[in-house]
Amino acid sequence: MSAPRSLRRDLAFGLVLGLGLMWLAAILGAALVLREELDEVFDSALRETAERLLPLAVTEIINTGPDTPARRVSPVRPHEEYLTYVVRGRDGAILLQSQDARAETFATAPRPGYRTTADHRIYTSSTVSGDYLIEVAEPLENRREATLETTGALVLPVLVLLPLSLLGVLWFTACRLRPVAALSAEVAGRDASDLAPLTTAGLQTELMPIRDAVNRLMAHLARTLEAERNFTANAAHELRTPVAASLAQTQRLIAEAPDGPLRDRARAIEAELQRLARLGAKLLDLSRAEGGAVLAPAPRDLAPILDLVVADFTRAGAPRLRLSLPAAAPSRLDPDAFAILARNLIENALTHGDPAQPVAVTLGADASLRVVNAGPVVPPDQLDRLTRRFERAGSRARGAGLGLAIAASIAEAAGARLVLSSPAPGRNDGFEAALIPA
Repeated sequence: MSAPRSLRRDLAFGLVLGLGLMWLAAILGAALVLREELDEVFDSALRETAERLLPLAVTEIINTGPDTPARRVSPVRPHEEYLTYVVRGRDGAILLQSQDARAETFATAPRPGYRTTADHRIYTSSTVSGDYLIEVAEPLENRREATLETTGALVLPVLVLLPLSLLGVLWFTACRLRPVAALSAEVAGRDASDLAPLTTAGLQTELMPIRDAVNRLMAHLARTLEAERNFTANAAHELRTPVAASLAQTQRLIAEAPDGPLRDRARAIEAELQRLARLGAKLLDLSRAEGGAVLAPAPRDLAPILDLVVADFTRAGAPRLRLSLPAAAPSRLDPDAFAILARNLIENALTHGDPAQPVAVTLGADASLRVVNAGPVVPPDQLDRLTRRFERAGSRARGAGLGLAIAASIAEAAGARLVLSSPAPGRNDGFEAALIPA
């Protein structure tokens, strides 16, 4: 599965790339237009030069005599000539030429107007009589150099501004997406029991429907969970009185019934009523665990709480508990919630563990709780399902299948983890339920 993409990074790089491509396209278009304009300017200068030089050259030729051998005109001051020219007679013979004029430049047959060779742009003009014509040549390299220098002057600022634009876009998108980060942080900071409405301030119009939809969903979940908890608690509470009354009547029937099938049947009813009473108590514990009020305002020492829970089991006939307590185990876990969690983990170990082996109950100084019992190894596929409600993983022992679900609900509401291991760490068999604080 690919890593999630960053919206801010995608926006920043997308905008900068789009702007960069648009700038480059604009520069390319400007360079093409500029080249056309430069060609027009250079052609106009080339023609103007030819028109001005031709009368002067004809005068020079007439003054020196048309039969004078062709000569080169030396510049007043030595310099590199950007334009070269030749003046021809009616027969095509060169009568006058500039200092740097080369024969190969004017090798092609002259014709009026513009023409382009491999490396020169040439303009040809003639006198009205047609006795003389002039060819003025300009190296194409001059035009290419002018075009490149002008285009470079346009591109260079873009190359400098592009990184600055990227930084600016990153800063701008980070500022504008700050409400998104705040909304994400508010959602991520909630635990499973916190279904209060989101109150992120400064959200843009496009984000308001998302926040409102999440709030409506959480409100619906809160109502559903509250209705479920209320039903569970009310049902368990309402069952306690008739179950207790039925159990009392059954026990009285056992005492009055003679030995035989009637008393045996009454004892069976008593066992089922006791199981129903335990189930009601478990349902009350479950509603308390899912209620979310499992954290105390200030840390409390859990060692005395666990000592009392284990003492209750011992008095009830569970002598095989082996308790290990630290000097102190401060925690913000509510003492009542911790007592419910510990009672369910210990009861699970006593119910499903080997009855001939002790159950080790260990509380760490960091408020971690470990309950280890001997017994057969639980397969991994069944181990993952043990925290579900009414899941017994094929066990035939008495129990409602709610103990680990209650413990997992309390651990989750407290921000801790309930880790189940089988075989128990350091053993070849057994089962361990460990509460690991956040």
